[in-house]
Amino acid sequence: MTESSSAPSRPVVTRFAPSPTGALHIGGARTALFNWLYARGRGGKFLLRIEDTDKARSTPENRQAILDGLTWLGLDWDGEPISQAARAERHAQVAHDMLARGAAYKCFATPEEIEAFREAARAEGRSTLFQSPWRDVPEADHPDAPFVVRIKAPREGATTIDDAVQGPVTRGNDQLDDMVLLRSDGSPVYMLAVVVDDHDMGVTHVIRGDDHLTNAFRQSMIYDAMGWEIPVMAHIPLIFGPDGKKLSKRHGATGAAEYQQMGYPAAGMRNYLARLGWSHGDDEFFTDAQARDWFDLGGIGKSPARFDFKKLANICGQHIAAAEDAALLQEIEAFREAIGDPALTAEQRDGLLRSLYCLKDRAKTLPELLEKAHFILAQRPLSPDEKSEAQLTDVFRGILNELTPQLQNASWSRDSLETVVTGVGAAHDLGLGKMAGPLRAALAGRSVSPSVFDMMLVLGRDETLARLKDAAG
Repeated sequence: MTESSSAPSRPVVTRFAPSPTGALHIGGARTALFNWLYARGRGGKFLLRIEDTDKARSTPENRQAILDGLTWLGLDWDGEPISQAARAERHAQVAHDMLARGAAYKCFATPEEIEAFREAARAEGRSTLFQSPWRDVPEADHPDAPFVVRIKAPREGATTIDDAVQGPVTRGNDQLDDMVLLRSDGSPVYMLAVVVDDHDMGVTHVIRGDDHLTNAFRQSMIYDAMGWEIPVMAHIPLIFGPDGKKLSKRHGATGAAEYQQMGYPAAGMRNYLARLGWSHGDDEFFTDAQARDWFDLGGIGKSPARFDFKKLANICGQHIAAAEDAALLQEIEAFREAIGDPALTAEQRDGLLRSLYCLKDRAKTLPELLEKAHFILAQRPLSPDEKSEAQLTDVFRGILNELTPQLQNASWSRDSLETVVTGVGAAHDLGLGKMAGPLRAALAGRSVSPSVFDMMLVLGRDETLARLKDAAG
């Protein structure tokens, strides 16, 4: 099956349907990204449905964590998020419609009777899938007792899911049971709710983890019973850790919020997650616009993808280097807020914006960038760290005293500054490399910083000279 041959003629509608039982997992984030890319690249809609039927775990805080994770990743959705729990009446209505169509039936079997059936089946080596004796009993013969509503699953033949990623997948209908649609209290089950919601939302493509592939066979029965068009199914492989096992907390961070707090830029995360299981030739680094143009279901592999922190850092470093300064400053501020750091002052914002040109290269995360930015964010007098303090020997303090008046009269350009520093160093038989350490200590108080000449240009004449005087004592 090719992607185009299976696609409905109506406009594309995808959805992300998380259960708000915790933070947005990185696997869920990738699923959301794939749905977002597919819809946005085709002028379609990307919808959000919160599957909040587990009332004990579906807390407002967990729901907000999902929304915050998607917002940080830049995955905007169309319309308001839909609550699955709020649509329970509609789900039950469909089950009753299936009863009226003869596609479902009332089952009065008790839990004890079902367990007895399964025990006998195990003893005889038969399938333990429950076959209800009530499947074909007329309404007139029904007792006045609690019941569940079950679907009438096909008993013969096979069902094939023409999956856009996995290809055709076939399962014998003898492996499908008459699954429950409504519980004895009248509440709908998840499997029914998903199908009804997808149909009512006009979803054309269901892109989700391949752990849902088994569900697709059961859900297809509901589509068939209602005479509804089945969406294109695309079951994507799971994400494994570097050790080849399913990604979990033992591998480190698993939630989108954790990656934000570690300072990975959102654009880098989008790029890396897109490449995690999908490819476009040999392209590794690409923009959002390119991803939207290129993304298709045919590029998704069938094998699990392995999460590689080194590749993530490399991609993120490229996105930091390529970012527009104003957008990068906004992301830095959002990162600081996420980790509870104080907001930047107007003076710090201005200085940081002026210095980004010399901070972006080779920083793979925002904390790395901010470490290099210490020189512009810190206030005089600086408190050098231990490594920098060791650079400021008595000899070099004397050299700084010598250097300061010469810089006072220099034109404030890179060439002029380099000429002055090189000249003072040569007078003491010191190359530029030997001069850089003490100057870095004086100007930044850190051993990690931009070049001393970039710092001088960003700080300006007055601040540079003041810091050199402070360091010289």
